[in-house]
Amino acid sequence: MSTPAATAKMAAKPRKSSARPSAFKLLARNHLALVGAVILAVVIIVALITPWLPLTDPDATDPANRLLQPLTDGHFLGTDHLGRDLLSRLLWGTRVSLAVGISASLFAAVFGSAIGIISGYFGGRTDNVLMRGIDMVMAFPYILLALAIVAALGPGLMNALYAIAVVNIPFFARNIRGVTVGIAHREFVDAARLSGKGHIRILLSEILPNVMPVIVITMSTTVGWMILETAGLSFLGLGAQPPQADLGSMLGEGRKLITTALHLSAIPGGMIFLLVMSINLLGDGIRDVLDPRLKSGALARPAPVTRIDRSKTLTTEKGAGANTKTGTGPILAVEDLRTEFVLGDDVYKAVGGVSFNVGRNECVGLVGESGSGKSVTALSLLGLVASPPGTIVGGRVMLDGRDVFAMRDSEIRAIRGGRAAYVFQDPLSTLHPLFSVGDQLVEAIRAHNRVSYKDAWAKAVSLLRMVRIPNPEQRADSYPHQLSGGMRQRVGIAMALANEPELIIADEPTTALDVTVQAQILKLMNNLRTEHGTSVLFITHDFGVVSEICDRVAVMYAGQIVEMGTTQQVLQQPAHPYTKRLIDCVPRLGEAKRNVVAIPGLPPAVNNLPVGCAFAERCDRADDTCRAGAVALDDLGAGHAVRCVKPMGGDHV
Repeated sequence: MSTPAATAKMAAKPRKSSARPSAFKLLARNHLALVGAVILAVVIIVALITPWLPLTDPDATDPANRLLQPLTDGHFLGTDHLGRDLLSRLLWGTRVSLAVGISASLFAAVFGSAIGIISGYFGGRTDNVLMRGIDMVMAFPYILLALAIVAALGPGLMNALYAIAVVNIPFFARNIRGVTVGIAHREFVDAARLSGKGHIRILLSEILPNVMPVIVITMSTTVGWMILETAGLSFLGLGAQPPQADLGSMLGEGRKLITTALHLSAIPGGMIFLLVMSINLLGDGIRDVLDPRLKSGALARPAPVTRIDRSKTLTTEKGAGANTKTGTGPILAVEDLRTEFVLGDDVYKAVGGVSFNVGRNECVGLVGESGSGKSVTALSLLGLVASPPGTIVGGRVMLDGRDVFAMRDSEIRAIRGGRAAYVFQDPLSTLHPLFSVGDQLVEAIRAHNRVSYKDAWAKAVSLLRMVRIPNPEQRADSYPHQLSGGMRQRVGIAMALANEPELIIADEPTTALDVTVQAQILKLMNNLRTEHGTSVLFITHDFGVVSEICDRVAVMYAGQIVEMGTTQQVLQQPAHPYTKRLIDCVPRLGEAKRNVVAIPGLPPAVNNLPVGCAFAERCDRADDTCRAGAVALDDLGAGHAVRCVKPMGGDHV
């Protein structure tokens, strides 16, 4: 149990600010979006303060000073054919165009989004009626429909606004309806219905917040269109009526004198270009700000291979080996592996100097609490950590004597699924939803072998049979969503076995399986080791699985290995207090009176690790020496090692 002093020390630590990038940082990352935001902000500010600027009346005519060129005294941008000041008309016209464009976009967004949400949520007859009405509107070319509406209502700026808004309602309705259909049958919406919420509350509290980013992004990209369309109607004389100025009417007036006074068209045309360009560029930036993946810190699409900081990794020179010839020594040797995630201003040290090896025909278990770094370690071995934000900043990974971090990307891709295969933790997210499981197995087989589709399909069916999927011939035609969680996990295992790999990295492969299938899968992996010499790195929380299949065990905590040894050494003579507490948390059949005690506290945040032992704050054996400095992994003999100042057991004191 933690001491009061330690508890007080933990409570006294200041709370760190969120590591998620701010909205401005996400926007600034997109340089073009930032330029667009600056230009638009300047235009809007100038337009807002126009009534207070020392400008002449935009409608005041002065025929004696007609068609003056720009930079004329008293008329910075010149005058038009009636002698009206162009600068004054440009600023007032920009105010009108912005107001109309934004108002029309809001009008279309509100009504279009409402139609899309209601249609997508209720479906059935409601969806058919609303969408057929939208289809009828979309059947007409939008500019012709806008002209028809203005012709029916009469020329005028407000009528042009209504026309432009109406013809853009279908655009919002279609987009939002598609998003809503994908949300309406999600589990959290079903839970809201079961809790007694009515349709209106579900629409407002569950559906609307989830589609709001799409609405905002769509608005940001349509405001520019609205300004262009309004300008087009005014250009044709159907929008703003004389003497009122907007950018479209100014452009229309200048068209008549384009050969003798080019500036009459160029100036409003240039302002339209700046407005539309800046709004569209800003729309891209708003998309980045509202993208959940980018908000979480990934400021770019993940690369096919994890970024490697080669200045810090222990890579061998090109063409060099690792002191062992291919085919001898361990199949996998990991030395001081370090993987970090940079999120905002914080650096998360997910893997902090991990070293271990997996021998040929050996199974090594990697055990620890969730968040201890097991999966990130496994993904780092062949560069599968999403980058950004992940970066391998240190260490070396040797696969059969070859330095993985010194390989080209094409060489790493050739190894994945071939010599080294993964069984991922969540099969639903790793299997493609639009292809049958049989086709996905065929793709995995043909990616590494020159075989016909027919032969690959036959092998895919045999693999499904091998992992105990009933009716494999029929199941091969099924899609992932048509299978249970356990069956999807077995498909993932079959895919890993497809090319008879030398190394299988299995990330909790039996978690979703019932006990009988779990036993069959473990037996299958043991048979692979026996018959093909396959090595296995097995990540799990289940000590029962560890005792049954693993030869050696490595226990991880806070990104480091805290204990390593043979399965018998670690399970029967644990030397680290954390290992002992993990084992004590496992219930045992036939020991009903045994008190199962949870480990107090939580693991430390890997962006704020303590100086000394990371487990000290949760350990009842810790003292000041445990917190004094970094703790090395000490060899206890016979292949047993522990990272502890005060290891447990009389032989280790």
